[in-house]
Amino acid sequence: MIKFFRQIRQNLIMENKTSKYFKYAIGEIVLVVIGILIALQINNWNEQRKQANKEQIVLKQLLSDFEANLNQLDQKIRVREDMMMSAKFILTYIDDKSIRNIDSLDKYLAKTMAYTTFDPIKVDLSSSGELVLISDQSLKKALNDWSSDIIDVREDEYNWKDYRNNEYIPFIISEYQLRSLRNKAFKTNVLGQFSLKRDSGSNGYVDNEIGLSNHPVDIHELLDSPDFEDHISRCYSINSWTNSEALILRNRLLNILRLIKENLQDL
Repeated sequence: MIKFFRQIRQNLIMENKTSKYFKYAIGEIVLVVIGILIALQINNWNEQRKQANKEQIVLKQLLSDFEANLNQLDQKIRVREDMMMSAKFILTYIDDKSIRNIDSLDKYLAKTMAYTTFDPIKVDLSSSGELVLISDQSLKKALNDWSSDIIDVREDEYNWKDYRNNEYIPFIISEYQLRSLRNKAFKTNVLGQFSLKRDSGSNGYVDNEIGLSNHPVDIHELLDSPDFEDHISRCYSINSWTNSEALILRNRLLNILRLIKENLQDL
């Protein structure tokens, strides 16, 4: 092709057709420029395709991570709902002596002594440089805000954990016999919801009986204690507030999942 164009130029010069030569030269330059532009465009298309493929890989991983985060967050919310329900049942026992029952009290009391913390899969695309691959600006902002969004929930969870460890549990140990309570918790698999095998039907906790206490337990003394009433009301209020924050976080998580799915090409 190059020899062909060279031959044309030589023929035009030899025939002294200067004007035609210049027109031809300009045309040749235009063709070269068009060729360069086409090559650049093809290269841009290839780069965009590579970037799009990388983005899809990142989006698929994000989908998996945030679905796992949603499952974990829902499990934490359910645990706190169970704690709140148990606290409300205990408050009815405090208010009405005629319905008090030690077996029920032990079951509900065991549930109020739990604590749970949301520990999501870490998603930090900024430090890895993968955030630039996300083309959707709404999704990019939501992912940027994710780390700060979980802070409020984690702070509230640790507030209950600290109060439980430093105030509530020491009070229960001082005022109540926990051996029988813990034995019933094992038998009824109260702790099963915290097990890594909770979805496999495992009853591993049920077989770990430790027997009943030989020391007498006066549930009326515990239930009539103003301090106990305060602890139970705090159990309800702290975990209720935490769940309110967790539900806000859940909505933001659902929004991230929606945006991810909208940007995935095979969904």
